[in-house]
Amino acid sequence: MFSKAYEIASQFTNPVVFSMRFFDKSVDCVNGAFIILNRDGWIVTVAHLFNPYFASQQHKNEISAYDEQILKIENDTSLSDKQKKQKKSEYHSNPKWITNYSFWWGKDGVEIKDLKVLQEGDLVIGRLEPFDPKLISQYPILKNPKDLKIGTSLCKLGYPFHDVKISFDEITKKFELAPGTLPIPVFPLEGIYTRNGFSGRSKDKKYEIKFIETSSPGLRGQSGGPIFDVHGTVWGVQSQTAHLPLGFNPDFEINGKKIEEYQFLNVGLGIHPELLVKYLRDNNVDFQMSAY
Repeated sequence: MFSKAYEIASQFTNPVVFSMRFFDKSVDCVNGAFIILNRDGWIVTVAHLFNPYFASQQHKNEISAYDEQILKIENDTSLSDKQKKQKKSEYHSNPKWITNYSFWWGKDGVEIKDLKVLQEGDLVIGRLEPFDPKLISQYPILKNPKDLKIGTSLCKLGYPFHDVKISFDEITKKFELAPGTLPIPVFPLEGIYTRNGFSGRSKDKKYEIKFIETSSPGLRGQSGGPIFDVHGTVWGVQSQTAHLPLGFNPDFEINGKKIEEYQFLNVGLGIHPELLVKYLRDNNVDFQMSAY
């Protein structure tokens, strides 16, 4: 059903990897997806992929304050080495402060510019630079939000089930993807459009925060990827997974101990096309919209 649509969506869907080096010199990364919207290199993805980046900005201030106190103690000639050690122990570092970070936008040497964030809607747009429009054979068509039919078959696309590993070169101060990481395989998952979700309005009251719900969950690595129909038209951007209690909790026994198992239905939530279209228009970002 989605074979042709998959071919279309694969043209404008790419992986993104956010790499982090921490104060204790350990490293980690998170990966997701993004959609290239037009020939100018504008993309859309989800804001929660940027949470480590936002945290790193706060960590930068905390690290600076910590280093300032330690240096002040070190330079205090009135203190003995023992006293310095004691005073420094009174200031605690956070081993998980983010000291270095990097985004990898599906290709080496590419950065994101003109970043615009609607945190309440889990929505981010930005422009890739440099960007070669000839690398994309087909750009997305966004669903007209005026005609959404419950029960429509939809598909999500992203990059789950792949172990992305990175390292950090202490000399060059650069992150490197581990050998064998690329290419990151894409994975589609189907479901149907079930309901709309509402989360109030944005802080500036300008936007109604809406989501489309699908009967299948969004998988880790699919965040920021497209939710599209059988024609390849993009209905939304995968954002999160909700866990709906089913109301029955069967008992089972392990090693003589009775355990109650709570049952849930995992459903996906994607950025609603109404919110996406309005946000793009308000920021003068070109896009195509379906006639249906």
